[in-house]
Amino acid sequence: MDQTTALIVVLVFYVAPLLHVLLSPAAGSFRPPPGSRCPMGPRVGWLVMVLLLGPIGWLMFVTRKRRQQPTV
Repeated sequence: MDQTTALIVVLVFYVAPLLHVLLSPAAGSFRPPPGSRCPMGPRVGWLVMVLLLGPIGWLMFVTRKRRQQPTV
């Protein structure tokens, strides 16, 4: 594998999923939900999962089931 191919593999399988989670409006907010004792928001949690798990974490993000928001 030459250097160009290695760079493309890293960009496609590592950096692109991180950017997708960072820029996706469906990832949630950076702030924790009201009443939560966790200091991180959902987007930060997804970023950590994608950072540690790579493409597997991104697939988890893409295939997650969205919860129905409670109506008031």
